[in-house]
Amino acid sequence: MKVLLDTNIVIHREISTPSHKGIGDLFRWLDNLNYKKCIHQVTIDEINKQEDKEKLRGFSIKLQSYNVLPTTASLDPKVDAISKKYDANERDINDTKLLNEVYCDRVDFLITEDRQIHKKASELGIDDRVFTIDAFLEKVTSENPQLANYKVLSVRKEYFGNIDLRDEFFDTFKEDYKGYEKWFNSKANEVAYVCRSEQRIVAFLYIKAEGESEPYPDIKPPFSRKNRLKIGSFKVSLNGYKIGERLLRIVFENALRFSVDEMYVTIFPTRIDQIRLIRLLQDFGFRKHGTNVSKSGEEDVYVRDFSRDASVAEPQRTYPYMSNKADKYLVPIRPEYHTSLLPDSILTTESPMDFVENKPFRNAISKVYVCRSVVRDLKPGDIIIFYRTGGYYKGVISTLGIVENVVTSIRDEKHLISLCRKRSVFSDDELRTLWNEQPRNRPFIVNFLYAYSFPKRINLKCLIELGIISDIESAPRGFTKISDGQFGTIMSETESNEGIIVY
Repeated sequence: MKVLLDTNIVIHREISTPSHKGIGDLFRWLDNLNYKKCIHQVTIDEINKQEDKEKLRGFSIKLQSYNVLPTTASLDPKVDAISKKYDANERDINDTKLLNEVYCDRVDFLITEDRQIHKKASELGIDDRVFTIDAFLEKVTSENPQLANYKVLSVRKEYFGNIDLRDEFFDTFKEDYKGYEKWFNSKANEVAYVCRSEQRIVAFLYIKAEGESEPYPDIKPPFSRKNRLKIGSFKVSLNGYKIGERLLRIVFENALRFSVDEMYVTIFPTRIDQIRLIRLLQDFGFRKHGTNVSKSGEEDVYVRDFSRDASVAEPQRTYPYMSNKADKYLVPIRPEYHTSLLPDSILTTESPMDFVENKPFRNAISKVYVCRSVVRDLKPGDIIIFYRTGGYYKGVISTLGIVENVVTSIRDEKHLISLCRKRSVFSDDELRTLWNEQPRNRPFIVNFLYAYSFPKRINLKCLIELGIISDIESAPRGFTKISDGQFGTIMSETESNEGIIVY
């Protein structure tokens, strides 16, 4: 396999102080799988623009460990059309040249953090061969579980005072923020969210609720008076497991708990892990507000409006709110898949220890549901209620999801696997079986956001008594539409926070 690396990936790898552990994980996997690490001539040309002669000499030596593509493919007409549509400067044109090598099958994959490249790849139909660092690590850890180093991952609350600040995980915080050690120690009796793997910290989140009287002297333009949730520290050093999404889900849960009007984070947009965090936040509705100037320097400030609003067209932007105007569906999920796909909806009869070994789909907010339901006309923003099958007493509803989109045009089993890997509970072999066992009724995909777990579960017996399901034979076998009134009954009977529903 030949893997082409974008210029920024190479630069972040070869600078004297690599900014993110994910770069190391990426190259370890490439070596373990014996993939050829390739670079394009445009990368060499870009690096040769370095004015510091000593740095240039160092880069030149390090580049000898890569396979330079000996020739450059002529632009395919379809790629050329994409170039004319999007490319505004030399850098854009060079990015398209990298994509062209994938499109012309000169290389197998391209790894890049550039969003514009990913957009072009999607239009060219090669997005399943163009990866971010995270996406590539998710792919290889899913395909090669026997080579994965990390077997146990979980997020736990811990007091700052019990966390070892000497852990190398905190080195970048110490470098970026003057007085970080003093600040950290001052929080000894406060709680943070920590994710560990084999006793090592791999993710950390600290959040703080702030009232309307909170001063913000260093933020420009000034904040108006609002109740806010501050994301004080947010870092993930282990890629390939969607831990960032897991922590972001915790942020939203706390925003609901504290009934805030807005969330915000201040961040230096310099390290590759910080840039990728910004992109994740932007996916979920955060936007740049301005800057925060402190003794540590100038940070960007990103905010997310958390007033009650529900976008049907872009549900990620207003997650976890849902529109009551959307259609509502019951959908079944088998017990053996339920808690793996929806870990926060674990039943009291299940042991959390059975679900601690980590897989990307467990942490993801955006997940995949694969089925053959007769009903396939779901729309973005529709609400789905997961029913864990199990019969009259053990069958229960547990979870609310929000439809992102539905994919019914699936070319073949390889395409199905590429669409489902990382966010589906099914293994590749199970997906192949699903694809081939009923050729006249191929499965389709519903991409959904994992939004809310019911505080109280109601079983099939109760659903029948409430008139939501007519009888035991009518238990959902595919997507079963319910009325607004029935949905209201479910929200009431499960003692749910009805503030997540926008009327």
